[in-house]
Amino acid sequence: MKKWLVGIALAATCTSSAWAATIGVSVAWFDDNWLTSMRNAMQQEANKEGNDIQFLDAQGDIGRQLSQVQSLASQNVDAIIINPVDTAATMMMTKVAVNNGIPLVYVNRKPEGKDLESDKVVFVGSDNYVAGKLQMEELAKLIGEKGNVAIMMGELSSSATYERTRGVTDVAKQYPNIKIVDKQAADYKRTEAIDLMNNWIVGGKKIDAVAANNDEMALGAMIAMKQSGMKPSDIAVAGIDATRDALDSLERGEMSVTVFQDAKGQGAGSVKAANALIEGKNVDKITMIPFKLVTKNNLEQYQ
Repeated sequence: MKKWLVGIALAATCTSSAWAATIGVSVAWFDDNWLTSMRNAMQQEANKEGNDIQFLDAQGDIGRQLSQVQSLASQNVDAIIINPVDTAATMMMTKVAVNNGIPLVYVNRKPEGKDLESDKVVFVGSDNYVAGKLQMEELAKLIGEKGNVAIMMGELSSSATYERTRGVTDVAKQYPNIKIVDKQAADYKRTEAIDLMNNWIVGGKKIDAVAANNDEMALGAMIAMKQSGMKPSDIAVAGIDATRDALDSLERGEMSVTVFQDAKGQGAGSVKAANALIEGKNVDKITMIPFKLVTKNNLEQYQ
């Protein structure tokens, strides 16, 4: 009797293993803190669902990312998830997936073309325009609705950069005494933001607030200020993402504000969407995970 039960258990295990869906994921950068959190959430959701999941680092190279998608398609994976390097150059990757009948989920960065018109191609992310608006609305309050604002932009190949920046500038236009005095790219990187902020400081640019497209750049701005002997109160600095480092900076009274971007929601959501597509279920073309403002007043909710 025991042997018979063991046999059934083994058969069930083999059957479960045989039906485990395989998902291939190409991520724009492995060394981005927020994307790492999103990738960890994907892994956790895949473990929960019994998926085999394979992560590939595009290293910011669109050619490399296309090759990765082609390789995943040749391996006959059950679904592909892409966090695109360049949101304006996704159609070739979409065609690879569609031509091979593989469900495709874009995550975090929404393609700018007609990718989502294809069958079994969906997007899971957040409305970056809203993030920019939330950020600038709070900055306007902090500087008394008057002053000079500089914008640190992310990668120019990312639609998120333009949407977040547009959100900031649209809010700034509502205040006659607020002026956008400069906006330059620091590619979402802390080190490049340090250099950019140093250039602004050394150049004598009068700045009352910095609206950074992400936390890494906001933290870079804070480092440059500290190196120049400036106090956090001298310039209000805002980021987006609510990363661990940013929340710690807020708690220390350095960064002024950030905007929570739900890495777990987007990462887990993309895997859930991929599994639903594999199973032939109807999936919304666009799934938006909301942004939330984080200040000193509600910091504890996000720590």
